Amino acid sequence: MNLNIALLPGDGIGPEVTQQAVKILDAIAEKHGHTFKYTEALVGAIAIDKTGNPLPDETLKICSEADAILFGAIGDSKYDNNPNIKIRPEQGLLQLRKKLGLYANIRPVITYESLIHKSNLKEHVINGVDIVIYRELTGGIYFGEKNISSDGLSASDTCNYSAEEIDRISHLAFKAAKARRKKLTLVDKSNVLATSKLWRNRVIEISNHYPNVDLSFLYADNAAMQLILKPTQFDVILTENMIGDILSDEASVISGSIGLLASASVGTKTALFEPVHGSFPKAKGKNMANPLAAILSAALLLEHFELFEEAESIRIAVEKSIELNITTPDLNSTNHFSTTNVGTFISDFILDDENTFYNKNNIDLGQSTII
Repeated sequence: MNLNIALLPGDGIGPEVTQQAVKILDAIAEKHGHTFKYTEALVGAIAIDKTGNPLPDETLKICSEADAILFGAIGDSKYDNNPNIKIRPEQGLLQLRKKLGLYANIRPVITYESLIHKSNLKEHVINGVDIVIYRELTGGIYFGEKNISSDGLSASDTCNYSAEEIDRISHLAFKAAKARRKKLTLVDKSNVLATSKLWRNRVIEISNHYPNVDLSFLYADNAAMQLILKPTQFDVILTENMIGDILSDEASVISGSIGLLASASVGTKTALFEPVHGSFPKAKGKNMANPLAAILSAALLLEHFELFEEAESIRIAVEKSIELNITTPDLNSTNHFSTTNVGTFISDFILDDENTFYNKNNIDLGQSTII
């Protein structure tokens, strides 16, 4: 398969982890006879620094013409403590989602047996967690009208949703549930919000098309508790933009490290794949950032194009790196490996899994792990 991939490394550790994801995609291409072409573009703080715009027109053009987008991270600490700055890095990602129609954010949350001890939750609570969160991405309060009074003493944010916006992501979530464990939970605030009432009515109607999927409902506050009390009860979670933003970040701690979580943002014409973690400016340039979320995002990219065998080989290689403790400091504080060397091990394992062996000295020196 030939794929044109827009590469948006972004800010902070984004370029470092994205480089490893590309390394793994290149290994997949070599092993399976694919051709992946990358076109790099600016987004976020680095784009503001160079062009004054967090999403330059050239970047939008490159993304619009690509088959898929591989995204790193966005944000810079110099913007964090001043809410009055009018141009912010995050606006680049929001604009990209809106202009490309990336309406569905998909976040898998799973646990790895060898990392369960890293989670703040008890082993018996999180063992076997396998959740996918479907978050609506281009509607709701983040994109509604915003007003601040002239005296600065009151403000409002409007939350709008249409049936069309709800229906299209609901069908995706039901189809995912149908192919998984046939359970879908809608999370809303229909007890107080008109938009949530519309969500619930539309989802109930759509559920008639998926009679084999068990539909249940939770208010957002209860869902937040249940994710911690008994996360194994969930299969597919469907929700609106802001609630999904909060719940997906909450769910990210279940696995033991946010550096393990990948995501896909899907539209009608293209899709964007990115790690859930932020730009982590303090780790920038230190070759210590966990690249696994970016690498697993590359697996989601392959899966989007129905390259299921290739995607699974990435996941197997990632699991092997975790099993052998070939991981960065967030997962391995005493005997850790660099960002680059974790990527090299996974690449080598994909290319020749039968002959890839664990040799700490070789990996530390950046040498091949292949016999």
